[in-house]
Amino acid sequence: MQGSRRLIVMRHAKAGDLPGGPDAERALNRRGLRDAAAAGSWLRGRGFIPDLVLCSTARRARQTWRQAAAGIGAAVTVREDPRLYEAGSAELLDIIRKAPPDVAALMYVGHNPAAQDLASGLLGQVQGFPTAAIAVIGLAVPWASAAAGDGALAEFWAPGSPT
Repeated sequence: MQGSRRLIVMRHAKAGDLPGGPDAERALNRRGLRDAAAAGSWLRGRGFIPDLVLCSTARRARQTWRQAAAGIGAAVTVREDPRLYEAGSAELLDIIRKAPPDVAALMYVGHNPAAQDLASGLLGQVQGFPTAAIAVIGLAVPWASAAAGDGALAEFWAPGSPT
């Protein structure tokens, strides 16, 4: 894989509705729970184990990570960050640039359109990003200097993709 660093961008899995409730409290539905677990198994099977996870504080993102983590089956440091809930891709990239330099594999678990826009910006191409989708992006630059066009797509997975 190209790059000395790996950014794993994951959109939260499918959530249900929460009529009258705050959007941040929407929970995963059955399909979302299943897809997030499958995503974790796919990550483990490909050897894409993050050193650090940056996770939105929204309930559906936290649930997505917990399901994926069970599939990964390894201890991983997780930072839940409330800024990730409403962050756009530019703010998200700024947060990623502050990742510790010794982190080789960083994972973001959050929301669209930020997930798709971040991946598209780093890769210089547009890629659809359904719920629970994962883009694994290689970067040959330090986190602190990551910019548009610096990434190379290593792999992409979405529910229903071959494993």
